[in-house]
Amino acid sequence: MDAYKILPAEVKKQRRLNKIIFMVILSAFVLSTVQTGFNPFIIFIKGENFVDFFVNHLSPPNFKATRGLWEAIMINIGMAIIPTFIGGIIAFCLCFFASYSTTPHKSFVLILRGFASFWRNLPSTIWMTILVMVFGIGTTIGIIALTINTVGFLLRAFTDVVDEVGKESMEALDSLGAGFLPKLFQCVIPAAMPGFISWLLYAVEINVMSSGIIGALGGGGIGLVLTGYFKLFKYRAAFAIIIMLGATIIVVNFITNYLRKKVIA
Repeated sequence: MDAYKILPAEVKKQRRLNKIIFMVILSAFVLSTVQTGFNPFIIFIKGENFVDFFVNHLSPPNFKATRGLWEAIMINIGMAIIPTFIGGIIAFCLCFFASYSTTPHKSFVLILRGFASFWRNLPSTIWMTILVMVFGIGTTIGIIALTINTVGFLLRAFTDVVDEVGKESMEALDSLGAGFLPKLFQCVIPAAMPGFISWLLYAVEINVMSSGIIGALGGGGIGLVLTGYFKLFKYRAAFAIIIMLGATIIVVNFITNYLRKKVIA
């Protein structure tokens, strides 16, 4: 207690703040547990059911039943690349108007950032559900759903990259009387390009993972095949698909991480 008294006032204030934050988080956890009826012990209570299902139904994976699956995997990769490409172009064109550093008018910032937040915070599964109800199922619908989400994500990410570009060089161009486009092409874009490419690669990773879920909702690809096997109770074939999907995601993540390091270096 004596040691606590001699602590600086800032340290005491920080400790009190930490205690308050911890109590708020703990209270939120308790309330959420009561509200949702969450039982953290169900894994131990019914764990043997999972073991039984895994051993007797999922294992061993039946890879023979998944011939031609690589075509579905390539569709998933395509479903990840196309939205990233389209979303990247749209976000690239709009991010300069959404950044305080480069926007011609501040009203563009508010409108575009609000637009990006709305589209980014709604999961692609929500967009997919809406589009399926309107247009039906299909790979094109899945690509559109991923594109909508990707535009919002990349627009916000690209805007942050542009905001981080040094204002000193832009002010120097202002002093020379440079216009909006010369400032973009001579200062902002060259400095921001590594960040743009890095976020594009990260968007590919996200879309590869999301494409499986989108496919299960009717977007085609490996997700739709996986759902079909589960509905037909072909669990061993479904388990083989899960393994191949996981391996594909790991390989894509490895490639994009490698390229990202090369770009940033």
